[in-house]
Amino acid sequence: MKKVLTTLTSALVMTLVVSGCKTSPTGRTQITLYSDQKMSEMGVASFSQMKEQQAIESDKSTNAYVQCIADHLITQLPAEYANQQWEVVVFKEDSANAFALPGGKIGVHTGLLKVAKNQHQLAAVMGHEVGHVIAQHANERVSQNSLLQFGLQASNVALQMGDVQYREAIMQGLGLGAQFGVALPFSRSHESEADIIGLDLMAKAGFDPQGSVDLWQNMEAASGGERPAEFMSTHPAPQTRIANLQSGMTNANELKQMAWQAGRKPNCK
Repeated sequence: MKKVLTTLTSALVMTLVVSGCKTSPTGRTQITLYSDQKMSEMGVASFSQMKEQQAIESDKSTNAYVQCIADHLITQLPAEYANQQWEVVVFKEDSANAFALPGGKIGVHTGLLKVAKNQHQLAAVMGHEVGHVIAQHANERVSQNSLLQFGLQASNVALQMGDVQYREAIMQGLGLGAQFGVALPFSRSHESEADIIGLDLMAKAGFDPQGSVDLWQNMEAASGGERPAEFMSTHPAPQTRIANLQSGMTNANELKQMAWQAGRKPNCK
């Protein structure tokens, strides 16, 4: 019976994986089990909840500044995203953070404006966050979590049916292995991919890509170097991110020059 269960489980997982396989904008194979419509619905619902629970910045100049950067970035997105109706909200929140959600939603925390010193640095963060959306990282993360939970539950059932000793300890070990061996590195790969997508996006919009490196140097200074070891973090270390960005800087500068020649030179203040 245990062998039959294992075979059926493997077959089902493989079916889900094959049916959900796509390719990211950088050519990476990814698994996305949920429809674009479903992800948009989830993004819109989450954003609505945030607007109800968090204070929103009302200063017109601050909102106009953030909206200006967003508008320049959005025009350079692939058509299916550029043609969306995007909503941009500045939240009164001290953390230096921003996010973008499926369904055309962008949130920026006021704390980020203290670390991102100019339009180029803020465009680096916003481009990075929009990069997560166009690369369908949220879909990947939800899909990955579903597959991990399914696999752990199936393993637990198999161990129960086999009357395996120390089942509880084994399951705890599997859970830790899933987190540190799959979930966290997977998130770091998303961050690195979004860095490169965002770098090219900001350059196409006419922002200076060097702002991305300056931004992460500011982030490192603001953090005081207090962060977990990289293998235990969902984000790459700042120096890793900077090296990753610098490796794509030559191409990004060429894209910026093309944008400037085409008259795309943002002046968001």
